[in-house]
Amino acid sequence: MIEILNPAELARARGAGTLVATILQTLRTRSTVGTNLLDIDQWAQAMIVDAGAQSCYVDYAPAFGRGPFGHYICTAVNDAVLHGKPRDYRLADGDLLTLDLAVSLDGIAADSAISFVVGGTQPAESLAMIETTERALRAGIAAARPGARIGDISHAIGAVLSAAGYPINTEFGGHGIGSTMHQDPHVPNTGRPGRGFTLRPGLLLALEPWVMVDTAELVTDADGWTLRSATGCRTAHSEHTIAITDGEPEILTLPTPA
Repeated sequence: MIEILNPAELARARGAGTLVATILQTLRTRSTVGTNLLDIDQWAQAMIVDAGAQSCYVDYAPAFGRGPFGHYICTAVNDAVLHGKPRDYRLADGDLLTLDLAVSLDGIAADSAISFVVGGTQPAESLAMIETTERALRAGIAAARPGARIGDISHAIGAVLSAAGYPINTEFGGHGIGSTMHQDPHVPNTGRPGRGFTLRPGLLLALEPWVMVDTAELVTDADGWTLRSATGCRTAHSEHTIAITDGEPEILTLPTPA
């Protein structure tokens, strides 16, 4: 299903995007050395409930997962990159943490992810990888103009990731979003320009470049959800929900300046 939102629905999408961005930035501030991943999940739950929103994750049960996800946020540490199921783990100095959050507010969903290094130890390789995913995300957003195609976005993202030397996995990528979290079209993190669905105003997309240092192969944790790099290398993931407009794309999950 591909949804095209009307102006009233787009206004509600802005509210959902602002909420997601606010929660993620609050959790980033709270995620320090010694913080338990289960506490992050509880904080996310409290902020979602207080806002009158609904989690897109807690009852999420797609074919690739093992039963309902059962948590309110994805917390991926170091070699974990996607669908990181919160567990009893306390963050250590130098850990690379990815927080991925999707909520629905007033019937419209928004989805975003941030990666950052915890504590005072900031490994250069990890920082470079995070910066590359952020730069690839900006490139993908810049390509998201009305009349362009999904392949144009994928090509823009993939060009940045490939130039930095990272292998690219195309099994998981960006996606359409609207009244539900995951919709068509699929937005791979590399592709051929001029191919795929034609972008039009009112379309919402969640773009999410993610990479692993030295592999494109994923393995699934024993929890049935958490996806890790096959080699144990570190990973990074950046994501925004955007709206296609008559001109430049609108980033719905951009943090509000302090």
